[in-house]
Amino acid sequence: METESNLLNREIAEILRTVIDDAPDELLVVNPSTEAIEELIDVATEYDGELPTIQMLAQSGTLKDVMEDFIIASNAADLIDAGALALRTTDEVPSNSLLVTDEVVIALVTADDRVGGLTADDEEFVAEAFDSYTAQFEAADEFSLRTPPLSRVRDTLGDEISPDAQNDFDEVLSSMETARGDGDGLDEVTISLLVAAKNEALLYDISKWGEDVGIASKATFSRTKTKLEDMGLIGTEKVPIDVGRPRLRLKLANDDLREADTDQLAGVAQSLLH
Repeated sequence: METESNLLNREIAEILRTVIDDAPDELLVVNPSTEAIEELIDVATEYDGELPTIQMLAQSGTLKDVMEDFIIASNAADLIDAGALALRTTDEVPSNSLLVTDEVVIALVTADDRVGGLTADDEEFVAEAFDSYTAQFEAADEFSLRTPPLSRVRDTLGDEISPDAQNDFDEVLSSMETARGDGDGLDEVTISLLVAAKNEALLYDISKWGEDVGIASKATFSRTKTKLEDMGLIGTEKVPIDVGRPRLRLKLANDDLREADTDQLAGVAQSLLH
């Protein structure tokens, strides 16, 4: 098998795919770097074949930071839902990042911008390492991922708002490398509101959907709407209803946003927010 030789000067994604292609039942990922976690979620999300059960034992701070990105976190939530991924945290981790199966142990070593997968496949050593890290994983704390699965977000958006809104949401997300909302990509609430405004949905409907699906509270949606309105990105118009206060219909208020193709919406919005 290919992993018997050292995997030098490879992309992390390539090393991960090589290991998964060898079809282990379980893959232990121990002390992964930020990049390794991101690449693993990407590779596993896009993988066509049958995935092993991936058990990740990571430092709490590293995992928390990576999962601030909605794109990574919602894809991870899908993998967890499918039973393909389990996340646990520990502060007692080795200095190296390791990939461990019942046949091979690979240490991921980074030097400048090069990555090497240093492989050990001695049966006795591998068996001991696999048992040891499995025991560490089982004793570790579960990581609580609060982000909803992307498939649920998409499906419910199509049902609750409109199929067009779902398509726009997909297109905006796929045009973005990251969705953090800290100046590095828009956050998921902003994206949802922009898509809602593009489709002239009601604030009540999009914020109720967002709270129900687990993206954020109605209050967070309302605060973000006010911020986007104050900055001239979106506007509202009152829609009378039979009983109670009028509802607010969202609209794009900026010409650049109105004229942008959907896959440019995030980029234009981000430039306007800075």
